[in-house]
Amino acid sequence: MSYKAAKPAVLFVCAKNGGKSQMAAGLMRSAAGDSVTVASAGTKPGAAINQLSAESLAEVGVDVSGEFPKAVTVEAQQAADVVVILGAEAQLDEIEGTRYERWETDEPSTRGIEGLERMRLVRDDIDERVRVLLGQFRKQAG
Repeated sequence: MSYKAAKPAVLFVCAKNGGKSQMAAGLMRSAAGDSVTVASAGTKPGAAINQLSAESLAEVGVDVSGEFPKAVTVEAQQAADVVVILGAEAQLDEIEGTRYERWETDEPSTRGIEGLERMRLVRDDIDERVRVLLGQFRKQAG
């Protein structure tokens, strides 16, 4: 895969852009440093970052305190090499020339797990997926 710019670009999308997509973006930035361009957005952006999500990220040294929910744009999708849609709620029309993936992430609440414990499990699931995607980018880079 060739990239649209000097380095790979990924856009993480969920419905509200307050939890899962922000987690994925923060985890990718942490793992990839400046080797990957990272953005996140939502199809129906919420008002703020989910506090439990931010707290679970802080536990592993990822700071998203400066982030805020934003709407997904056609331009952001066009700039991305890969758009990762997290969960089933967010729906996007695909743009030609951009690869799309949907990550059906773990949902501990279906097992009665709530609060920070839930967010830790979601974070760890997303982190594993982020590292696989980063590995694909690094393999492509040679």
